[in-house]
Amino acid sequence: MVVSIEVDCVTKEFDRHFQRTLKQVTVAKLRGQETKKSFLALKDVSFTVEQGEAIGLMGLNGSGKSTLLKHVMGVMRPTSGQVRTRGRVSGLIATGAGFHPQMTGRENIFMNAAILGMTKSETEAKFDDIAGFADVGEAMDTPVGNYSSGMFARLGFAVAVHVDCDVFIADEVLAVGDQPFKKKCMKKMEQVRDSGVTLFYVSHAAQSVRKMCSRVIVLEKGVVGFDGDVNAGIKYLHYDDSDDVDPEDEQSTDAELGSDV
Repeated sequence: MVVSIEVDCVTKEFDRHFQRTLKQVTVAKLRGQETKKSFLALKDVSFTVEQGEAIGLMGLNGSGKSTLLKHVMGVMRPTSGQVRTRGRVSGLIATGAGFHPQMTGRENIFMNAAILGMTKSETEAKFDDIAGFADVGEAMDTPVGNYSSGMFARLGFAVAVHVDCDVFIADEVLAVGDQPFKKKCMKKMEQVRDSGVTLFYVSHAAQSVRKMCSRVIVLEKGVVGFDGDVNAGIKYLHYDDSDDVDPEDEQSTDAELGSDV
């Protein structure tokens, strides 16, 4: 089998600064006070993903999920360890990430598509599909700074999901937007998954993870706590208190819980 993603002993360290200005830092040092404190967002994380696998990445808020996805997507580098990916990576880490508020929706589609690796000709060929999926109407030619959070979600997801890619990352896709849009997102991601693309899907909703994924990785305070069967991973997190929850109702909990790092 072909390895699509390899995460090898990845650790990511951040600094938490207690003072903001040079004067405050200088005074704190003269007084012998701490000026910063380091913490590990990821700690020696390792796993491999085969091409075509659908992975559900789960964990409580602050467990390191989004930090890990940023490493896989290549927008962040580990303090130590390596992340290797095969082929083009696309996806949505944060709603509207990379949009320029003073540019129109149309202009942002071309800019965002270029960031994700699409050529101008590729974007032009898929523009009607992207615009149709986003369905923002006349707002397409107005600055996105005037968009609602739901319109941001529509436009951002529409661009990401129309990129021809080998790995698709979906983080917080269902955190914003009305129910019809969420259903449309899920249907589109199922099509992406069934096409043989490797899928990394972040959600707190047990039923949607069951529907989308064949494997679950659980992060706990930056460490891999579980890696394996979907049902076992959900039980590991105690997310399955009721087997009678309607999938549509459960998906709506994404809006409340989100998937922050």
